[in-house]
Amino acid sequence: MSDLTAHLIAYAPMIAALAVAGMAAGFLSGLFGIGGGSVLVPVLYAAMGAAGVPEDVRMQVTLGTSFAVIGPTGLRSFLAQRARNAVDMAALKRLAPAVLLGVIVGVALASISSSETLRWVWVIAAIVMSLKLAIGRDDWRLGDALPSSKALEAAAFSIGVLSALMSIGGGLFMVSLLMLFGYPVLAAVATSSGFGPPIAVMGGIGYMWAGWGAAELPPGSLGYVNIPAALVMLPTSLTFAPLGVRAAHGLPKRALELAFAAFLALVAVKFLWSLFG
Repeated sequence: MSDLTAHLIAYAPMIAALAVAGMAAGFLSGLFGIGGGSVLVPVLYAAMGAAGVPEDVRMQVTLGTSFAVIGPTGLRSFLAQRARNAVDMAALKRLAPAVLLGVIVGVALASISSSETLRWVWVIAAIVMSLKLAIGRDDWRLGDALPSSKALEAAAFSIGVLSALMSIGGGLFMVSLLMLFGYPVLAAVATSSGFGPPIAVMGGIGYMWAGWGAAELPPGSLGYVNIPAALVMLPTSLTFAPLGVRAAHGLPKRALELAFAAFLALVAVKFLWSLFG
């Protein structure tokens, strides 16, 4: 048996897990208007551990690599939503600059944060998102239209910071924000999908820069972005994104929201275990 064959056999379970994670991320990206990072990050974190990536850089590589996948996936979801004329382009253009500024700040914070700190961010945010999905109601409102005050841009900036620290497209937070100001759920999901691609591009470039020359990176890495892992996940993620968009326009969402809430709760428990275990 050649060394290459032996390596492929040894890593086959991890490759399969990454491919399945890509499927889930793509489908959820289209379904909920999210980037899919909430699925990719925990799977990638486990895969990087199985590959022997040191704990000092494991979470940073996980976050950077997730951005490399959710960028193309989010773009495909956005294009599918725009083809249905479901995206509020005015809201997207208004809030995108604040979100991207937040991403820049978030990447800068991530570059000086420990793996433990980044896992704590994930634990707290995953719990909040899980509770929102489990008990939140579509009829909760702060108004019937987006306010003209700069408080909205401040909220978008905060979403950008969190998106960079968690390597997510910001969709769950942005959907919630839009629905608080009267957007129907499908319009909120569609418009939210437009924030994922620029967040991912900015975040991916930032993580490449932040990790350039870092020690103990896994083979095939550009800074904190691991290219082989991204290439495994991208085909399945891109394939399943349009299926999620189709489901978003044709399926009841409550059962899926509850299932996703349970998944996020399990992710929070998993990261807590890694912090205290």
